[in-house]
Amino acid sequence: MDVILLQKVANLGNIGDRVKVKSGYGRNFLMPTGKATVATVSNIAKFEIIRADLEKKAASELTSASVRAEALKEFRLELKAKAGNEGKLFGSVGTSDIADAITAAGHVVERAEVRLTGGPIRLVGEHAVTLHLHADVNVVITVAITPEA
Repeated sequence: MDVILLQKVANLGNIGDRVKVKSGYGRNFLMPTGKATVATVSNIAKFEIIRADLEKKAASELTSASVRAEALKEFRLELKAKAGNEGKLFGSVGTSDIADAITAAGHVVERAEVRLTGGPIRLVGEHAVTLHLHADVNVVITVAITPEA
């Protein structure tokens, strides 16, 4: 399936790129989320008309993500969780827990922007967590988990 990208997609391309993707990926993800459209002659003409607006919108999203990243650069999150004597948590700390705690601290972060490469956190201590704020903007914060008294 041949599509035109309406926004930057990681590992695929930038705005306006014409790429060939598997039909399921195009129909089930790219098109419903508004990231791409089928590359027909009429859609190509429509895209060229709105290209400047899409690029301006993408540039503003990048600058806002950069501002958010700068605000979060030195941010340190401290969470308390129930833990055993050996430092293992009863349960785990996941992406939604981290996103909610950061939002409560005054920074707006969505659950989908939190990336835990090793899966949910299950141990007491300091952990590096990546926040994926934009396709080009990532920021690493420290999450310190301490046991509840």
